[in-house]
Formats: sequence, C-alpha cells, structure tokens
Amino acid sequence: METYSDSGGNSGISAYEIGADYISVQFSNTGKVYTYSYGRAGKGHVDQMKFLARSGSGLNSYIMKNVKSLYD
Repeated sequence: METYSDSGGNSGISAYEIGADYISVQFSNTGKVYTYSYGRAGKGHVDQMKFLARSGSGLNSYIMKNVKSLYD
C-alpha cells in the first residue's frame, strides 16, 4: 500500500492501493482496509477516489459523504 499524503493533516486515512477497477483504503483509527470497486461503489466514485488519493486531499470526506457503506 502507498502512504496517503494527507495534505490537510487531519484525515482518517493512512494508506491506499489502486487497482484497475478498485481502490483499497486503510483507515488510521482502526487499521482496517476497505476495498471499493467499480462493481459495488461504481466507476465514477472509484475514479474520483483514485484522483483524491493521488492528490492527498479530500479522500476521507468523499468516502464519508458518498460511498461509506459501498465497500466490497
């Protein structure tokens, strides 16, 4: 997994892994990893999460507002 840069300094995410049709996210408070895929969360959401992960900002907020329970 790649370390989430967290440019805002207050994210609940510590790391992520990007695949062709998914993103896996590790939450810092629990250490648990959740995978969001095209099949369950949808391509648009997953692609946006990939963008936010790479940019290091906004990923946790996006997950909480849009796809919180849509993990595989």
